[in-house]
Amino acid sequence: MKNTCRALLTLLFVYAASVKLLDLDHFKNEMAAQPFPPAAAKILTYLVPLSELLAAGLLVARKSAGDRLALALMAAFTGYTGLVLAGYFSRLPCACGGILSGMGWGAHLIFNSIFLIISIGNIRAKGNAENLRKE
Repeated sequence: MKNTCRALLTLLFVYAASVKLLDLDHFKNEMAAQPFPPAAAKILTYLVPLSELLAAGLLVARKSAGDRLALALMAAFTGYTGLVLAGYFSRLPCACGGILSGMGWGAHLIFNSIFLIISIGNIRAKGNAENLRKE
């Protein structure tokens, strides 16, 4: 189970980061349209895909930091999507690329929620495995 969770999360983060970095100009424009200050958007343009790649690398290396970073990223993405659907922002920009850009916000929330649950399951599986080793 743990290996499947890690593999799914790794594939998601590598795919998402690759789409952003392969069309960086488009991603920069999408980030500039986000409801954050321009300076934050500039930083996030690079920080988001680099964080996704870092999470993927740490997951492949089976490091606990990868599990926690994956959970933090999925919680942030899911929370943001939830705020969009709740009408918190006046505009609804989506900085996602590839297959994900074609999803509506409701589908995006479901997709992100599934991967958030996978992230939680990944950490719980690790905790259960560590407890078994201690016994």
